[in-house]
Amino acid sequence: MEREKFGSRLGFILVSAGCAVGLGNVWKFPYMCGQYGGAAFIAIYLVFLVILGYPIIVCEFAVGRGSQKSCATSFRKLEPKGRRWHYNGYIGMAGCYLLMMYYTMVSGWMLYYFFRYLTGSLTSQSMTTEQVSSYFSNMLASPGTMILFMIIAVVLSFAICSLGLKNGVERITKVMMICLLGLILVLAVHSCLLPGSGTGIRFYLVPDFTAMQAKGIGNVIFAAMSQAFFTLSIGIGAMAIFGSYLDKERSLSGEALSITLLDTFVALMAGLIIIPACFSFGIEPDAGPSLIFITLPNIFNQMTGGRIWGALFFLFLSFAALSTVIAVFENIISFAIDLWGFPRKKAVICNVFAI
Repeated sequence: MEREKFGSRLGFILVSAGCAVGLGNVWKFPYMCGQYGGAAFIAIYLVFLVILGYPIIVCEFAVGRGSQKSCATSFRKLEPKGRRWHYNGYIGMAGCYLLMMYYTMVSGWMLYYFFRYLTGSLTSQSMTTEQVSSYFSNMLASPGTMILFMIIAVVLSFAICSLGLKNGVERITKVMMICLLGLILVLAVHSCLLPGSGTGIRFYLVPDFTAMQAKGIGNVIFAAMSQAFFTLSIGIGAMAIFGSYLDKERSLSGEALSITLLDTFVALMAGLIIIPACFSFGIEPDAGPSLIFITLPNIFNQMTGGRIWGALFFLFLSFAALSTVIAVFENIISFAIDLWGFPRKKAVICNVFAI
């Protein structure tokens, strides 16, 4: 079976970046900045992107292009006789499935909040902090609601993958990523223009390494290193599949650099949306995971046009989440194609039930 290829270089960059750009960038990165000292954390994070993240992406692309396979069979094809590198394929497959066990659920949360803002049921200046918080608690206490929106995310993503690499994954992800980049610029400009946002911008962009001591320098360094891995979706072979779709004429190092820069841009801009807004309304940006679902909705309720800004923000988060789900599903589908020779649609159907 002939290996599919991307229709354009832009398609390859945006789909690969879509795999890397996800909740690690737009959800985890801003609250970790808030927890670990702002710009000082970012400086250490950028160092780890250069010395660890970028080289590993190049390696994963090299394995994929050299084998023309997904991580399920790439090591088996490339390893010298008698070696056991193919065991890494099992780890990669398990990693992709385990990632989707929780990632699809959280993607459903983003769709749920986008739907709530779109209908206006979560936007009212008269709502108290406790009422906004109860929305999140009620969602977590409602398995039916979470499963429904998780199913929507799963079915939508698999439907896109079933259309093929060019007609589905590449075409749809290109549109999503372009919309994501447009939304992030609009939201970042709006956040930076809020009254009192200057303090948050200084916290975010001006390093204060003395503030790291309160958290523990070792803790900050470890958090920055782990975030560099998480934000680029490396370590489980998820990027190798896109290397297998890459033409031989393309430079692996050049393409990896483009994806790393785009991924980092989205992460930094996400922080520029959230942290200045928190400071503008006198809220500490270190609330952890609840920052997105409790703290920011309270901020939107205090804004003029909060319903619009809230809907745009959670649409942006939904695009970021779904772009990763689609990319990892492409990996999962390729496992069945490479291991058992399944046609794409049969691989999709099998994995819909598996997920």
